[in-house]
Amino acid sequence: MQAEVAIRARNLGKDFGKVKAVQALDLDIPRSRIYGFLGPNGSGKSTTIRMLCGLLTPTAGDITVLGHSIPTDAEALRLKVGYMTQKFSLFEDLTVAENLRFMADIYTLERSLKKQRIAATADRYGLNRFLDQYAGTLSGGQKQRLALAAATLHEPELLLLDEPTSAVDPENRRDFWESLFDLVDEGTTILVSTHYMDEAERCHALAILDQGKLVAEGSPEDLEDQIDARIVIVESKQPRKVGKLLQRESFVHSSAQVGNILRVMVAFDQPSPDLAVSDVIKKEGLSLTECHITRAGLEDVFVAATRIGKHT
Repeated sequence: MQAEVAIRARNLGKDFGKVKAVQALDLDIPRSRIYGFLGPNGSGKSTTIRMLCGLLTPTAGDITVLGHSIPTDAEALRLKVGYMTQKFSLFEDLTVAENLRFMADIYTLERSLKKQRIAATADRYGLNRFLDQYAGTLSGGQKQRLALAAATLHEPELLLLDEPTSAVDPENRRDFWESLFDLVDEGTTILVSTHYMDEAERCHALAILDQGKLVAEGSPEDLEDQIDARIVIVESKQPRKVGKLLQRESFVHSSAQVGNILRVMVAFDQPSPDLAVSDVIKKEGLSLTECHITRAGLEDVFVAATRIGKHT
């Protein structure tokens, strides 16, 4: 049975003058899932999110979000959507409680419901002991929890998160993602943009954007299985020399060093890629301890999608 779609976009485009920020983008994002946008800076992630929630008017294309045509019905959609920006956007000169009360008023919550929701979200996100503290004095992780509390105060059906963990430490990032899965379990649909591969791997499905275009889409596992390249692990006592040597070869797309180990991306149609790589190293007389094919990871998928040049 096909999942119900929360967001559908067709031929979506956005131009800023001569700059084509988003081009011919098609999306089908199912309900009650975490759907991730992954891409380099300037790839169109933030622009797309802002169009989907009605903050930007598309240059081209059609958008339907939770049954509403966007941007025509953007006002009707507003109370169904929570939006958390990359930069902390609440009032730093207000206390935590004052910020939450202000957001409750923005969402037009009734007085009795406002108190109930503020108490529930403060408890859920560990903000009770900070209620009287000015938001500007909170740590990065505390500000993140406050921003998430504010964005979910009205129990939105759809939560849009624009690189929400860019300023927090790994422990807070992990806790944040656990909170997201709790929301999904309750029926919330989440669209999140991220630069972190470990976060992208947590998504149910991903869209990889590059130069405003959709260059790959699917679950992390499917993307890893379908990568148009082969990955070869090379271990050497001379990793820098070996890496630079391999990058001169036409069948090598990239070489990334991790300690003394290299992850070498080889053209998919290269026969016996491990033998081809080892032959190049041996002919140059460089150190070679290990050379074998391995399964692609999501970072390999990202590199293949955004650097190999398969898209037009």
